[in-house]
Amino acid sequence: MTERHPVLTMTGISKAFPGVRALHDVDFRLFPGEVHALMGENGAGKSTLIKVLTGVYGIDSGTIILSGEPVSFRGPMQASAGGVSTVYQEVNLCANLSVAENIFIGREPRRFGAVWWGEMRRRARALLTRLDLDIDVNAPLASYSLAVQQMVAIARAIDVQARVLVLDEPTSSLDTGEVAQLFRIMRQLRDEGIAILFVTHFLDQVYGIADRITVLRNGSLVGEYTTAELSQLGLVEKMIGKELDVLERLDEQPKRELAVLERGTPFLDARELSRKGSVAPFSLTIHAGEVVGLAGLLGSGRTEVARLLFGADRADHGDLSVDGRGTTLRNPVGAIAQGIGFCSENRRLEGIVGELTVRENIILALQAARGWLRPVARRRQDELVDKYVKALSIRPANPEIPVANLSGGNQQKVLLARWLITEPRLLILDEPTRGIDVGAKAEIQKLVVELSDGGMAVLFISAELEEVLRLSHKVAVMRDRTLVSELTNDESVDSDRIMQTIASGAGEERATT
Repeated sequence: MTERHPVLTMTGISKAFPGVRALHDVDFRLFPGEVHALMGENGAGKSTLIKVLTGVYGIDSGTIILSGEPVSFRGPMQASAGGVSTVYQEVNLCANLSVAENIFIGREPRRFGAVWWGEMRRRARALLTRLDLDIDVNAPLASYSLAVQQMVAIARAIDVQARVLVLDEPTSSLDTGEVAQLFRIMRQLRDEGIAILFVTHFLDQVYGIADRITVLRNGSLVGEYTTAELSQLGLVEKMIGKELDVLERLDEQPKRELAVLERGTPFLDARELSRKGSVAPFSLTIHAGEVVGLAGLLGSGRTEVARLLFGADRADHGDLSVDGRGTTLRNPVGAIAQGIGFCSENRRLEGIVGELTVRENIILALQAARGWLRPVARRRQDELVDKYVKALSIRPANPEIPVANLSGGNQQKVLLARWLITEPRLLILDEPTRGIDVGAKAEIQKLVVELSDGGMAVLFISAELEEVLRLSHKVAVMRDRTLVSELTNDESVDSDRIMQTIASGAGEERATT
């Protein structure tokens, strides 16, 4: 820390919504020149605390002091002008505009009443050079990766002379190299005296970058700690409020036993399935009761495979059989009719409908399968929704509140409930544990095992190789939108071997089908 006094002090912060106590008497301090991790399970109050700070929500009680002065921002723009800038997990910029335009949108340098384009481009290059980012500032933002887009968002934030930079789940969609690049920039900004509030669910990242940690649980403050004084095990225990051995230790869950599966006609059999410009021809079988992991780097084609198997995209070539019968999936409705469910990785745009209630979101897929002329009776809706709200521990347990009011982890559980209610025979899960806390992650992993043990086939996609290995009977490896290898998940397979396969692109032995 470069000073003894905090740049930001939040004292006694409380915030409630109808039926939900989001924050209760929370204190938080942030010092100049530090990275401070804000930790807690989904629903702990992290996002609410950030939104209170930046003026998205007003506070019911408490005070916010910034650089020694009390503040009460009326929105993110006023907060940014006051020195508090936020970069969110979903980059809120205009992809159709150029990099320079995105950095200065709303603050364009002007000359004689018109936009001074030359000066804007010059200043944009200078800002990006400060971040060691060499890109064309005239190119559309959409032409760059998500990681680069986040760097552009950070450049915009620091251009307004931010004293506090809030990074809300910035790494959830980045690969290892992109995370390293982001951390290098975070350290540089920290060394320049900027205070960084960092929200993430990746424990290794917390211990790789953060100086201090504040833990919230159920809307209340658990404590503030230096990273050196709090072990990873201790952090998890404080987040979940119980000794970790009460849960199944995530890093000690055994690999799945392939021998218990009875081989026979696979539930789903794809042969040389492909889509031009999306994924190269691939073959894949999934049996009843089998969890097939799909591993690969971001952009390797994992989601494209999932969309083909769900009918969200149409295959140009190849054959697909379901239950031994050839079929063509023309759309998701056809896939649902075949007993296939799909939880998209993009729950915000392709999953939840924020304006609808939890009950309405859960019932969507079942109603779509029945057709809109055969509405599900309200009593039946209530019975089914109550069953899965309890089974998945969805919090708050009020099915009539807007799903947008739930935390990310609980929204993910709502999506799982939506598909489980249709009783699918194959459930495709695309990054179901991304951006959620360790407790919710353990619950979802346990659910996958239970569904598989009950005879459901699961296609499990995750960027976390240890998670894929923990849950899967076999692992299909993607590289450059090509399925390069399929491995039986035995003792010879570990994350290093999968990474070597991804790096080399060399196909290895195929699992017995």
